[in-house]
Amino acid sequence: MAERADLALTALAPAIWGSTYLVTTELLPPGYPLTVSLLRALPAGLLLLLLVRQLPTGLWWNRVFLLGALNFSIFWALLFVAAYRLPGGVAATVGAVQPLIVIGLERLFFNAPIRRVSVIVGLAGVAGVALLVMTPKAGLDPIGVAAGLGGAVSMACGTVLTRYWRPPVSALTVTAWQLTAGGLLLLPVALLLEPSLPMPSLKNLAGFAYLGLIGAALTYILWFRGIGTLRPSLVAPLGFLSPLMAVLLGWGVLGQSLTPAQLGGVAIVLGSVWLNQRAAQKA
Repeated sequence: MAERADLALTALAPAIWGSTYLVTTELLPPGYPLTVSLLRALPAGLLLLLLVRQLPTGLWWNRVFLLGALNFSIFWALLFVAAYRLPGGVAATVGAVQPLIVIGLERLFFNAPIRRVSVIVGLAGVAGVALLVMTPKAGLDPIGVAAGLGGAVSMACGTVLTRYWRPPVSALTVTAWQLTAGGLLLLPVALLLEPSLPMPSLKNLAGFAYLGLIGAALTYILWFRGIGTLRPSLVAPLGFLSPLMAVLLGWGVLGQSLTPAQLGGVAIVLGSVWLNQRAAQKA
């Protein structure tokens, strides 16, 4: 029962991440992906640091910056490269291989057996995401595909290493450390590669506040809490909920239509998440 509650709480994080596309397109100025990522991570991380009033010590400085790079800086940077060079459906489908990568890394770091149900969930999730977001005219750009795979590997490594090292602090503190480290690493990249952000409007400020406080601080507290209590191979498939929620919000808020193929994708994604939870209860 407790594990089911942990899965449900952790699932809230990717479900909320699914609103990122809607908030970005409707509330934020276009053309500033790295700056948006920076403003999503660093202010939220610094705010949480003020709350926890605790800094890493010793070896944890290096580990925190590595985890911040894997979970935020590298992951978000490659995600945007993939998004710019690939149709959104292709980028999402490539990124959906992350749970399969986590299975291999879990075997490497924890000597965990490769469970058949985890592979089935991972493959089904990729198929479901493809049905949700792929279009018949979707093209493949090698650099975009490489960036999408690199982002998936980065996030998978961050997920597994966060569990492997098990920071001896609360999920709130872990989130504060990693968001701040990831934001600091993004700072010089954004300053060098993107023009200055124009004076934000109230609508822009609302979007930044939502992405920072809800889409980063709250969700990653839930995510890292889940990683600390559950096996990474059980947590990773919950990421399929992100493209699912993005499609459902596009339908419910923006009035976009849902095709029969997308409805099939909804069913497959929900089925894979349900199968994942069933496996967790029996493990």
